[in-house]
Amino acid sequence: SASLVLVQALGDAGVGGPLWVVTRGAVSVGGSDGPVDAVQAAVWGLGRVAGLEVSGRWGGLIDLPGVVDGRVVERVAVVLAGVGGEDQVAVRASGVFGRRLGRVPVGGGEAGWRPRGTVLITGGTGALGARVARWAAVEGAGHLVLVSRRGIEAPGAVGLREELVAAGVRVSVVACDVAERSAVEGLLAGFSVDAVVHAAGSVVNVPLAGVSVGELSGVWAGKVAGAVHLDAVLGERSLDAFVVFSSVAGVWGSGGQAGYAAANAFVDGLVQARRGRGLVGTSVAWGPWAGGGMAAGEGAVEGLRRRGLVALEPGRAVRALGRVVPGEEPVVVVADVDWARFTPAYTSVRPSPLLTGIPEA
Repeated sequence: SASLVLVQALGDAGVGGPLWVVTRGAVSVGGSDGPVDAVQAAVWGLGRVAGLEVSGRWGGLIDLPGVVDGRVVERVAVVLAGVGGEDQVAVRASGVFGRRLGRVPVGGGEAGWRPRGTVLITGGTGALGARVARWAAVEGAGHLVLVSRRGIEAPGAVGLREELVAAGVRVSVVACDVAERSAVEGLLAGFSVDAVVHAAGSVVNVPLAGVSVGELSGVWAGKVAGAVHLDAVLGERSLDAFVVFSSVAGVWGSGGQAGYAAANAFVDGLVQARRGRGLVGTSVAWGPWAGGGMAAGEGAVEGLRRRGLVALEPGRAVRALGRVVPGEEPVVVVADVDWARFTPAYTSVRPSPLLTGIPEA
């Protein structure tokens, strides 16, 4: 929230010089780095939105190593001078690293994660959670624990439970606010889970200049607090999968979604930290889904399509989920991008070296 207030205050004061935000541990460039700090990663999510919304007074993001010596300071000065045109960099003893988006090979055929045993799905009665539940039932899960704040009182929950039970799966629909640590402790005390899919979350569309700290906290409640509590309460427990639903908003920013981008960048960092502890974890940064979900509303979906983000067909999306979970990368983007449309729109306010790893972009 301090970074948000600073960006807003500089705008209110009419300060036109470029703002660079410096972090430590927000990103990792390899095994020699320490664990990713999810809070620092969230600052990068906010910064990516600032680069789009206040591009004229935004410099960029610089992540420092654990030890800052004269050589590191010199490299930071080079970045600040604009050499290379990079605006998302990690300065390390071995050099300066620029952030890039790149393609990740995923398994084909029958390769991938096939749910088994007890699978807990937060946001389980929502549009995305229900899709995942149906897919998990087909793939072999024996018991689905569908969690939402309203539980069986949520719209469509009764019908979804009946549908899944008719398919031969045991189903528990549980009312639980995952933003409360004690509620998550009680939830996990009642079920021995084999996998977790954290699909809970909400979107708030407010321009960066008008986002309040309260609105920022509201976006974080289910998405961030839920992920933190699930991670902490599960501890070192062995799981088949720990999947968090994230968004491309946290990967490359999205206008009007500063809080949402920061929250998703946080959970991306949390999953990276889990991997650093030797635990399973995958954060899937989704593009928009068709049929409701992270970009609900036909108007929103059509607007995104015009800018090059095509809505994912839900069946295709959940099949992709099974393929990316066992992969080496802790954070994976799954999106249908028309680069010929997306690139000009995305770079209209400022160039972005981030996209140079994609040939079509």
